[in-house]
Amino acid sequence: MKIAGRTALVTGANRGFGRHLAEQLRDRGATVYAGARNPATVDLPGVVPIALDVTDADSVAAAAAATDGVSVVVNNAGSSTGSSLLTGRIADIRLEMDTHYFGTLAVIRAFAPRLAEHDESCVLNVLSVLSWLSFPQTGAYCAAKSAEWSLTNALRLELAAQGTRVSSLHIGYMDTDMTAHISAPKSDPAVIAKIALDGIEAGAPEIVADETSRQVQAGLSAGVTGLYPSAV
Repeated sequence: MKIAGRTALVTGANRGFGRHLAEQLRDRGATVYAGARNPATVDLPGVVPIALDVTDADSVAAAAAATDGVSVVVNNAGSSTGSSLLTGRIADIRLEMDTHYFGTLAVIRAFAPRLAEHDESCVLNVLSVLSWLSFPQTGAYCAAKSAEWSLTNALRLELAAQGTRVSSLHIGYMDTDMTAHISAPKSDPAVIAKIALDGIEAGAPEIVADETSRQVQAGLSAGVTGLYPSAV
């Protein structure tokens, strides 16, 4: 599906990876709605800022009503509380689920009728290598991303009948504000945004964007003993 001439919505588009996605969609010829909780923080020329808090049902409904012609939805909005499932605050664990799972679901449900108006449309869910692999110190985030992966697979089947393709993007660390405290190697978010949009145009259902994600994906068949040898 060619992006040029399309209208796209990107959630969490005011900074980080979402800003790169919005910028590159614009540069490929799309009209872009840049969603952010505070639209005044969207400073990217040539896009349309729109108020959108994915954890607020009224905000999601208002964004769907305020946009027109959307045929590409990118669910990028995220949170990262760094919470353990065992010791983290329940409020922080709920925030991860509300953002990554229920927020993504709310946006897709709200925009699905708009997407159905087009012969071709697509949803891109920005997932993570942590959809497939969990670490105890960030267990809440990992659980939410794993749930979002399952959601992506289910809605891929449900939305196919209306001509809406659902794609997922799996990536490890990117060099954004969210990972500023992490010293591990990180991908350039501009490079990953290009890979993601190339994947949309190629019709890829699953976009595995870095070597870490490819290795973990390949290791899934090893089961628990392969993924977590120290815990068995």
